[in-house]
Amino acid sequence: MSNPNFIDYVKFRSRSGHGGAGCLHFHREKFVPKGGPDGGDGGRGGHIILRGNSQLWTLLHLKYRKHIHAEDGKPGEGSNCTGADGHDEIIEVPIGTIARLAETNEFICEINKDGEEVILTPGGRGGKGNAHFATPTQQAPQYAQPGEPGREEWVILELKLLADVGLVGFPNAGKSTLLSVVSAAKPKIADYAFTTLSPNLGVVSYYSNQSFVMADIPGIIEGAAEGKGLGIRFLRHIERNSLLLFMIPADSNDIGKEYDILLNELRKYNPELLDKKRVLAISKSDLLDDELKEAIRKELPVGIPSTFISSVTGQGIPELKDLIWRNLH
Repeated sequence: MSNPNFIDYVKFRSRSGHGGAGCLHFHREKFVPKGGPDGGDGGRGGHIILRGNSQLWTLLHLKYRKHIHAEDGKPGEGSNCTGADGHDEIIEVPIGTIARLAETNEFICEINKDGEEVILTPGGRGGKGNAHFATPTQQAPQYAQPGEPGREEWVILELKLLADVGLVGFPNAGKSTLLSVVSAAKPKIADYAFTTLSPNLGVVSYYSNQSFVMADIPGIIEGAAEGKGLGIRFLRHIERNSLLLFMIPADSNDIGKEYDILLNELRKYNPELLDKKRVLAISKSDLLDDELKEAIRKELPVGIPSTFISSVTGQGIPELKDLIWRNLH
């Protein structure tokens, strides 16, 4: 998944169809000069519908669609003929897409299953024809209902990636390097902060033809939950991961403090993230000898499984896979 093609946020104007007007009509045929009202109802305006598609991984196909309109309903006709409903506009989206109103940030829906359909913007109802308004005292009503107008609103779609394992760490912790080593993914790797500007997915092979999906999330910094750095834009991708793999480099000044900062940013963004299983990997461990490892091990956070790895030499990678697999299952 290359960076330019990964779009996880789009905003567009959604306008549903107007309902068709009811018909004002009276039945007329030979020898029946006053046949009574027979105006049909107008058709419903088209809906804007979201449909889940498991074959999609990005919102790229919606990047340049700034205005999405559904068809208006057709007006009713004589002989009690109902107008045709407006054609619905169906928007295919990846699993894990959330819809919100742009003006109020109000939550509308979340698509969680392949083929799941949710009406994003409902179309207007069709108006009733004059046949509905005939009464014993008013047998020839001279009016019919207009169609209900459609709705028009700005909508935001956000995508949360679905992965088994989410990599959590500061910039330059070695997350992209690890993903490139354990999977066929080719994320951008360089020796400067915020090399990763969009999430990358990789499938990690395990024993007996088994596998799990790992997501490389752009680096978190202190204050990310308030929008600093790449901040809140990518924290949402962590919400759908089954397990969080915290990565802290061996040359960090204080591993325990860095872990607490990362944990605190997740807590401020969404306290429920702390309920997920967590694993800690000390990266760049090829810089350490056995004595230093033992000293660092005594300072690691209590109660979280941990291991030392080096993506460059391959040290500890099989053990990390075993640790992840045990915690996933």
